[in-house]
Amino acid sequence: MTVSTVGFVGLSFTKPRTHRIFHYITSLVTMVAAIAYFTMGANLGFTPIAVEFPRGNPRVHGNYRSIFYVRYIDWVITTPLLLLDLLLTAGLPWPTVLFTLLVDEIMIITGLVGALVVSNYKASRAWHLKSAIADNFSQWAYFVFGCAALAVVLWTLTITARKHASALGSDVSRVYLICGCLTSFLWLLYPIAWGICEGGNVIAPDSEAVFYGILDLLAKPVFGALLLWGHRNIDPARLGLHIRDYDEDPAIHGGVHSGGYTDKSNPTEPGSTSTDGAAATAV
Repeated sequence: MTVSTVGFVGLSFTKPRTHRIFHYITSLVTMVAAIAYFTMGANLGFTPIAVEFPRGNPRVHGNYRSIFYVRYIDWVITTPLLLLDLLLTAGLPWPTVLFTLLVDEIMIITGLVGALVVSNYKASRAWHLKSAIADNFSQWAYFVFGCAALAVVLWTLTITARKHASALGSDVSRVYLICGCLTSFLWLLYPIAWGICEGGNVIAPDSEAVFYGILDLLAKPVFGALLLWGHRNIDPARLGLHIRDYDEDPAIHGGVHSGGYTDKSNPTEPGSTSTDGAAATAV
């Protein structure tokens, strides 16, 4: 993650400042992930939670399981950034972008709540369900909420955004299809990982780290490399991203477009002086 961050930031310097938005977003994704994995590697950022399904396997034996909440802190920051990369590539309108990012946050937070709250309290107290079945499987209510949010996100990625991207040209459509399909496929695997790790307590935390680690490696550095390679010849203005550099700001450099600033390069503008006119007057 750290190497990817340095590489993405370095690549940004090969582009004008107005063309670096995807480099900056993608480098932030891997930067946050690098900090999260450093924390987990140092055996920090977790809390023991009573398991709902005790297992006889020695590797997952016991009544408590380590839940790495720092992973969810990573996801609550990085998954909206990953979506922002894709939705800006597709040129979606801002209301759709903001709605999708909020739904994504709901997806991550429900996953965290489902992993952290003790099972007997997760749904039965809230819904006043008193059956033993509801007590035992209440944590899966949050899983369902998260999956519903994921379905909304995937609908936007596979249907709405894909149509927008195809209308922006073959090169934009190509990079979106590659990165969008990769993200959609990988994100479908995260609920499976949650179900056999935090949810079902089927595999040990060490195996959980490997499972999530492979998914994050493909979903972040590999995704970022593919995205930036695809954007190498795409002007952000084609995507509706009209970004002005401060070198072009007339308020700083004294030029004028139409906003009332004096264009010092045009001698006919009010407030400017003409050396030719002064010379003619002298003659």
